[in-house]
Amino acid sequence: MESTAAAPVVQTTVSDHIALVTIANPPVNALSAAVRQGLQQAITALSGNADVHAIVITGSGANFIAGADIREFGLPPQEPSLPDVCLQIEAADKLVIAAIHGATLGGGLEIALAAHYRVAVETAKLGLPEVALGLLPGAGGTQRTPRLIGAQAALDLMLSGRHAGAKEALRMGLIDHIATSNDIAAEGVAYARSLLADGAPVRRSGEQTAALADRTAQQAALDAARADVAKKKGLFSPAKIVDCVQAALDQPFAQGLATERELFVQCLNSPQRAGLVHAFFAEREVTKSPETQSSQPRPFQKVGVIGGGTMGAGIAVALLDGGLQVTMIERDDAALALGQSRVAKVYDGLIKKGRLSEEGKAAILTRFNGSTAYDALADADIVVEAVFEDMGVKKAVFAELDRVCKKGAVLATNTSYLDIDEIARSVSRPQDVVGLHFFSPANIMKLLEIVVPAQVSADVVATGFALAKKLKKVPVRAGVCDGFIGNRILAVYRQAADYMMEDGASPYEIDAMVRAFGYPMGPYEMSDLAGGDIGWATRKRRAATRDPKARYVHMADKLCERGWFGQKTGRGWYIYEAGSRTGKTDPEVEAIVAEERAKAGVTPRSFTREELERRYVAAMVNEGAKVVAEGIALRPLDVDVTLVHGYGFPRYKGGPMKYADLVGLPQILADIQAFAKEDPLFWQPAPLLVQLVAEGKNFDSLNQA
Repeated sequence: MESTAAAPVVQTTVSDHIALVTIANPPVNALSAAVRQGLQQAITALSGNADVHAIVITGSGANFIAGADIREFGLPPQEPSLPDVCLQIEAADKLVIAAIHGATLGGGLEIALAAHYRVAVETAKLGLPEVALGLLPGAGGTQRTPRLIGAQAALDLMLSGRHAGAKEALRMGLIDHIATSNDIAAEGVAYARSLLADGAPVRRSGEQTAALADRTAQQAALDAARADVAKKKGLFSPAKIVDCVQAALDQPFAQGLATERELFVQCLNSPQRAGLVHAFFAEREVTKSPETQSSQPRPFQKVGVIGGGTMGAGIAVALLDGGLQVTMIERDDAALALGQSRVAKVYDGLIKKGRLSEEGKAAILTRFNGSTAYDALADADIVVEAVFEDMGVKKAVFAELDRVCKKGAVLATNTSYLDIDEIARSVSRPQDVVGLHFFSPANIMKLLEIVVPAQVSADVVATGFALAKKLKKVPVRAGVCDGFIGNRILAVYRQAADYMMEDGASPYEIDAMVRAFGYPMGPYEMSDLAGGDIGWATRKRRAATRDPKARYVHMADKLCERGWFGQKTGRGWYIYEAGSRTGKTDPEVEAIVAEERAKAGVTPRSFTREELERRYVAAMVNEGAKVVAEGIALRPLDVDVTLVHGYGFPRYKGGPMKYADLVGLPQILADIQAFAKEDPLFWQPAPLLVQLVAEGKNFDSLNQA
């Protein structure tokens, strides 16, 4: 039987003196080694063809080139390099036109910038998002972009990683022409003909000087960006991007390219790149669960929300922003009016910031209804319960939902800790009950834990994932246990923090260490933001089952007994002056801490910041390993995504399990074993961690399974 060779990923046709070079590397025309080789060969062949007067480069399918080929990440580099391909395109002595549509990102935009002219359809999206991977545009992007559009616009694109539309790109000077139809190949050829007819010269981006001519203005933009980057502590590549644009201003093009290459390699070798690349892949991987592979989601358009408190209102806004019809249920008219006003207030805030019009708000709110009767949910496809964290209250709500909801409606609970299996057993349709654990504020926080009870149908879980996609959330599948993935791990590292506080560290030292590690705030600041009464209720609920031999720190309870619940009461671990979200340290809290230490018979000792960090991280990683071993999280990467998107773990460190791999699991285990000498009950090494160290493996080895 005759075998047919695969079609080349770069195809060339010549018609009437114009060559059309088409990249065909589905699904997104990523810049694989084969694409780079094909482009190089095409440009070489066409440059020597006297019959060709202009070359048009375009992409087949929905995109021009969406960036590097992520399948090649971590593999040895293959020739030709992208910078060399870009230089070859730019050096061509015939007109080269990039005809752009769809995603034109990263290396894809760098190819387009190396062309002499650029035409794009109106729906094209152009961007240099390398910063999200801890990198910088390394194929001339940092040199050609400022030469075309100036330092300020170039820095904005590269430091934000955002996508610009065609109209904005034209205004900036990133492209030269907007196509009038969506047939980009035909548009590219027509544009090439018009350029030839006009006698347009070969115009190399690297030789452009006009956008950088006003040196004072360009330097001011660079200085402003440098000052802004300095405020964002921890990230490595943004400062290097600014250095590259400085080189574009100060150095000849060839020297600027050499500077870019040197700084690109520094970013490539930074541990942050490893963390950010891991986060990038992990965020894609978590969307796959056994249920999404085996089942289709149920259709949904109408969603009910039970409860109009802070969480319920936030969930309602998230659903409305996802284009869904929302009905809020509250116990009486006054509570419902308050819930509805909370939703309206979010949109009023957007109007004030100029991000929404009054008409826009009115249009959204036409999809928002409220009622005090559960019967209003008779045709709801999904209902999310967000009432008080009490099993009796939750079961009463589910009894009503069981009564009124149509057959096949998905019944979801937003509980943070409670046993969803018990809730499911309380109704006649346990197969329809799932956990959808939103994080506050629910319309902003990206994480959605999809908690899978024992009796749930696979298509209900798949519906949870489909809802997350609709709401632009990052879904993580979690099993049922007290606290699921995130809150279970949080409880343990918060306990470790409390032990360090009782042993001699102040809560303010611990918060400072956690911020220095890369979190936006420390555990005590976070407690004040969330409300100390929430943790207090959980501790009281768990009191009956707590191991009497386990160490218990009373300090947080002592603050709650005084009614100091944090920001909402003006006082918690910190003092909050009227209207202030930033707390001041409180000598009275320090006195309570000292008093409780004395009661516990503790002689306080001092800790270095590194000692505090090692304990905090070890507690997190150890519990993460237990969560993975028990199947509460499918893989270590699910723990990483949960902690990054729900708890503020710095994304550039990848998540706690990736960070442990970077530190080295033997080091983490040795720390835990050392701490166990003081407190063997709390510091019990996770069997999975012990096993991985014994086998010379890391957590990432379990992500490949």
